Order: sequence, then structure tokens, then C-alpha cells
Amino acid sequence: MFIKKTKSLCPECFKPVEAEVYDEGGKVWIKKDCPEHGHFNNTYWSDSELYKRVGGFNPSIKSVDNPQVNKDVGCPNNCGICNDHETSTVLGLIDVTNRCNLKCPVCFANAAISKKLYEPSYEEIKQMLKNLRDLKPIATPAIQYAGGEPTVRKDIVDLIKLAKEEGFSHTQIATNGLRLARKEDLAYELADAGLNTVYLQFDGVSEEPYVYNRGKNLLPQKIEAIENCRKANLGVVLVPTIVKGVNDQQIGDIIRFAIKNIDIIHGVNFQPVSFAGRTPADQVEEQRITIPDFINLVGKQTDGQIRLDDFYPPSAVEPISHFIGALDGEEPSAILNCHQHCGIATYIFIDNEKIIPVTEFIDVDRFLEFLNKGAQKIDGGGFGIRKRVLFSATKELPKIIDRDKTPESLEISKMLLKVFKNRSYDSLRDFHKSSLLISCMHFMDPFNFDEDRVKKCVIHYAVPDGRIIPFCTMNSIYRQEIEEEFSVPFKSENIKKKI
Repeated sequence: MFIKKTKSLCPECFKPVEAEVYDEGGKVWIKKDCPEHGHFNNTYWSDSELYKRVGGFNPSIKSVDNPQVNKDVGCPNNCGICNDHETSTVLGLIDVTNRCNLKCPVCFANAAISKKLYEPSYEEIKQMLKNLRDLKPIATPAIQYAGGEPTVRKDIVDLIKLAKEEGFSHTQIATNGLRLARKEDLAYELADAGLNTVYLQFDGVSEEPYVYNRGKNLLPQKIEAIENCRKANLGVVLVPTIVKGVNDQQIGDIIRFAIKNIDIIHGVNFQPVSFAGRTPADQVEEQRITIPDFINLVGKQTDGQIRLDDFYPPSAVEPISHFIGALDGEEPSAILNCHQHCGIATYIFIDNEKIIPVTEFIDVDRFLEFLNKGAQKIDGGGFGIRKRVLFSATKELPKIIDRDKTPESLEISKMLLKVFKNRSYDSLRDFHKSSLLISCMHFMDPFNFDEDRVKKCVIHYAVPDGRIIPFCTMNSIYRQEIEEEFSVPFKSENIKKKI
């Protein structure tokens, strides 16, 4: 059954091609033809019913007022952001180096292999941060330094300070954790500089996934890095790269590991492997893990404690942003209006070692509907409308929350009211400390590339030439040419000059 027309990429030459998304055999597929390289037909979502349910959470369109490039050719040939993009940047990424202290087979970039050093200077990074903060009407609120391995830079602490100085409310680094494990003081230094989250590569709870994904057993170093973050009170999000037959059977164990360390681990963001390199077409289907596959694995490996209906796309929480924005009388500082098929997530709470998803004791759909109506009432105006809507929240929230199923230690009504009344980062932090975010972001590759998703991407790379490029186009198309343009030969003297 036909679903839609879109544009995709040829996995061989990476040129844009017309594509069709369709439903067949209970799955959603994407098919396309390249004039030079022939026909390609790949799984998009492995469960068409879930695809339809998630499809109901249509995100709003909130384009930037000052795009960096004009749309003068078809998407995605002129990324940067163009005036056809439908979202602003919620999370900005800056690759601060392509150097790394590992040589992972699944990594996007590696200086030692490419023989080129891509390492923007402090001043170049400062300008990229400014470019993200200069977006209108909503400045980018969060930044992640990535790479390569960002901690190999001697000035990484100064770069965190710089991000805070430029006005970012949330800062994080994507790291393999090796330097955090070896250098205990680094976690303290990063925390003091203003780092909020360590986005820690974490592929499993046994040796095997690390040997396959990273080339060696890194589990002891991961544990040590987490312990050092705990000492520094530096929050951690685990980031497993999921590969079928390698660590997909450890999803439940990874969640249980996070639960045991919930005092310092605030979430697990699973990322099915993206076939962004020149992966043979005949190997993609046997290794592909889609979002429905992930949800089914979570259910099986947690003995049904986390179910399919517990998960919502990121766009589902838009009403929270709109409600808080209406209370403040201004544009929300961030709107998660990414495409509804980009990811999935739920919050879980722990009560006497039992996993309790947030949907167990909160009627999420009713809660979101209440927030939508509240925002509309405030926008409509009226005497004392904000106070009246907040007062109604004190009456409505208890009806939406099942007290009998709420974890004993959790005063969820008071916690949510505190978030809405204070509307502060600290209020949200209190909520996150009591919960664990379980999420899955399925980044695209040339095989399942969908222009509709690209236009609604909210995770963007800032690059040295001033452009701001959506994540999946960066890693599917632009990374190589940008690194070549702004790289120097990979030699020790060039590293010293750049640092």
C-alpha cells in the first residue's frame, strides 16, 4: 500500500533520487531507482501499525528566520540550513577533532585512517558557537562537542567554559570515556567548567560487544569513567551503538545496569548502527535494526515491564514546551519538533527494583491534551489567565495521575507543578533525577534516507564555513568534503600547531 513520495539517496553514488515509502507484509519499506546503480528496496520501519500510530504526532513547523544558505537546488544538495528547513536547532554539534584514542570499525571519522587532521581552532569553534546562538527566533539552547574523541584536545575544559559564556544552557560531550577513566581530575574540571552531561559510548555489559565495535575490551574503562563522573557529580547518558547479532541481546542488561547506577546515569539513548559508509547492499537488511525492532527487544528483555505503548516520539512532548512558553509569555527556549519517525522514548521509574514506566501511573495522552488546551487558553488572553490555568493544573493533575500505581517515593503532582511554576533548569533536573530516560534515535543512512525527515531534523552540525547542517545529511553526504576542505596532513607538528 502506497504511503508517500519522498526523496532519498543512492547508496552507491549518494546522489538524490525519487523514492516511494509503502506498506507491505506488516512492514514499511522505502524503494528507489538510481539511473546508474539500479534498484534499491530497504526496510524503513519493521512494524507498519506502530509507524501509523507514531505518525499521528505531527510536529509543528518552526523555521529559522535567518537561514545560512538559500534553497537554489533540490534538497539535500544545499544544506546549511536553507530556507526550506522546517525546524530550528535544538542540539548543536561541533566536531572539535577527528583524532581519537581508538580505531572503531563503526565510527564516522578517524584521523589516523584518513591521514588528515580536522581540528578547528578555539576561535573557529567560538564562531561556530556564535552561529548557533545567532539563529532566530530561537537561539540553539544545547551544544555537544563530538569528534573523533573530544577529550584528546588539551583545551576541552576551556571549550566547555566557552560554550557557557556564549549562552548555552546545556553542554555535553560525546566520549568513549577513556580519558575520564584514566584521569580522575578531568571529570571535576569538566563539571566545574559547566559540563552538564557525559554522553558515554557504552555498547554492553560484557567483553564481546566492545571487541567487535571498538576493537578491544573497554568495559573496565567504562566502569571507571562512570565512577569518576559519580565522584564529580557529573551526569551520564549511556549511548550504545546497537548491531544485530553483536549486542542487540544486551539491551535489557544495559537498562538494568543503568538502573543500578540511576544516581548518576540519567538515560540510555540506544542508536541502531547507521550504514553511512560504503556498506554492501546485501548486508544491510540482515543487520538493520529499526525502532520497532528495538521496542520489541526492550519488551522481551525486561520481561514485559516496558511495553510498546509506553513509548512516544519526541514530537509528542511539544505541548510541554508550548505550555511553558505560554506561561512565560514568550517563545519556548526549545521545541522538540523533529520528525515523528526519527526516534522513540519513555521514562521509567524504579520502585523496590520494579520498573514502572511513566505511562503506568500518568495518562500521558490526557496530560498532553490538558497542556495543549492550557496553552491555547493563555494565548487567548484574559484577566489573570496564567494564574487561573496554573490553579486548574492543581485540580486536573491529580485526576490524570493514578496515585495507587505511583511509586511510593514519588510525589509526581508536586514535582510537575514545581516544573510549571518555576520553569527552571533545576526543576527539570529534580524530575530527571527520579527517572531514567530510555530512548532510541535511528539516524538515517543512504539506504533509508528520507527527505521529509531531514527537513524536520533538530540536531545540526555547525561547521567552519558558517553552515549548520542536519545530522543525517552531514554523515551521509557532507562529512568527507568538509573535513577535506578544512583539514591539514595528519602529522605530529600539525597537531601541536592546532592545539
